[in-house]
Amino acid sequence: MGDIRIKIGESFRSVQRGTKLVDLFDKESYDVMTKDTVVAAITDGKLRELGFKLKNDTEVKPITVSSVIGFDMYKRSLLLLLFKALHDVIGEENYTTNIQFTVGKGYFGKLTSDTVKVTDELLKKVKARMDEIVKADLPIVKKTMLTQDAMEYFARHDIPLKAELLKYRRSASINIYAIEDHIDYFYGFMLPSTGLLQKFDLIRYDDGFILVIPIRKEFSIDFTYEVPKKLYSVLKQSEEWGRMQGIRTVSELNDLIVSGNQNNLILVQEAIMEKQIADIAERILEDGKKIVLIAGPSSSGKTTFSRRLSIELIAHGLKPHPISLDNYFLERVETPKDENGKYDFESLAAMDLKLFNEHMSRLLKGETVEIPRFDFTVGEKKYVGDYMTLGDDDVLVAEGIHALNPLMTESLPDESKFKVYISALTQLNIDEHNRVSTTDGRLLRRIVRDARTRGNDAKRTISMWESVRHGEENNIFPFQEEADVMFNSALIYELAAIKQYAEPLLFNVPTDSEEYYEAKRLLKFLDYFLGMDISLVPQNSLLREFIGGGCFDV
Repeated sequence: MGDIRIKIGESFRSVQRGTKLVDLFDKESYDVMTKDTVVAAITDGKLRELGFKLKNDTEVKPITVSSVIGFDMYKRSLLLLLFKALHDVIGEENYTTNIQFTVGKGYFGKLTSDTVKVTDELLKKVKARMDEIVKADLPIVKKTMLTQDAMEYFARHDIPLKAELLKYRRSASINIYAIEDHIDYFYGFMLPSTGLLQKFDLIRYDDGFILVIPIRKEFSIDFTYEVPKKLYSVLKQSEEWGRMQGIRTVSELNDLIVSGNQNNLILVQEAIMEKQIADIAERILEDGKKIVLIAGPSSSGKTTFSRRLSIELIAHGLKPHPISLDNYFLERVETPKDENGKYDFESLAAMDLKLFNEHMSRLLKGETVEIPRFDFTVGEKKYVGDYMTLGDDDVLVAEGIHALNPLMTESLPDESKFKVYISALTQLNIDEHNRVSTTDGRLLRRIVRDARTRGNDAKRTISMWESVRHGEENNIFPFQEEADVMFNSALIYELAAIKQYAEPLLFNVPTDSEEYYEAKRLLKFLDYFLGMDISLVPQNSLLREFIGGGCFDV
């Protein structure tokens, strides 16, 4: 067959034509998986699975399991392993497995069956079977199937939501994956064999189970994993609301759009959100709180939420005063730097904690304080006559990434503080086995908003996303359980609305850029959704913070 010339990094080598990508890498690295284990590669400008056979001279760019792309492949493959093991243990009983949402470092799922119950004993057997399959290193086989044939297959095997999803696929054929005789459909590439799926855990929780996944950066498993109970509660509530409205999956949302009845869904969703905000305002009034602290990850809708909460506080007879924690940065010369020598603005050490606590303490005592404004162009606080005094009906509404960190308000009495964690916790599933990622929802929001308000293209937003996520992992997520209340800002219809804005931006990402592969993945994801009439979205909707046309200046 002849030899071809391959470039990997700065090295060149000759290999036989038809060599698989997996054969280019150290086989010992697959015996014990580490964060540097290669699980895919880019050749000829395309993302390839390790089973791909090389045909021409090319450059090979390895993708490791700790990369965003590689880790997504690992998680998808781990889910397929779980479903295979469940099938082997339970047998042909009439049951369905539903992966409902991500909670911390794990997937929460349930079994729907009249005869099979989730017990510690069942999960022990399933975990043991998963371990056996990993040890056996069975191939994960990709097969191409006609879309219509796949729909009929999944309908016959009691996976109806997956069959319904494929009804809206435009392509005549799809790729499905199999471990032995167990077939499933996932959007995205998979690992080549089960032997790579070495790190996971399976535990019982509430009325279901949690498949614990590794921590991406270190690619290590946390066997002391504790379920974030407040987050789990709000996720379960959101899932129940979706079920009550008959919108659990993308196909059910598409059905509603096709029927022309999306206006009622939008109004119900907005009414639910309005009631939640009103309930929070009621609690603040009843508890006599003087400082409301709001934090959440990027693109959660913190600005619109703060505005709408302020309106509700006014309606309850209170006088809200917004304060941005960004005004309490240290002067630039005092700002710490990260390991690369760049200013670390996301670190708590970049905040003037002493001044903020002093000002808030004085306000709580009834004193008058001049609130600074931080001038980011010169890196200094300026005082321009923003004096504030808190009366009996006044409430401070402070927003910032460190708002829930106890050190941010350590000198303030707990009885004066009300903490709100806000995030877009997507309650929609693609089908029984494929989640709509909360992170994807927020990234799409940010892509659209950045293009509209900052002039950033999708390539730039995607390139910054890893750094944004790193800051969230360090400064926001560890303190989410500190909140008095969690607010879910995700709207069940929003991806059908945001699709029209995001797709042109994603198509504009250059094919020769590193960000292209993420843009392509997001485009494939959005292809599951039908678009909807944007004019139906109310002007005060939180979604307007991202797509524009709202009544708030954000």
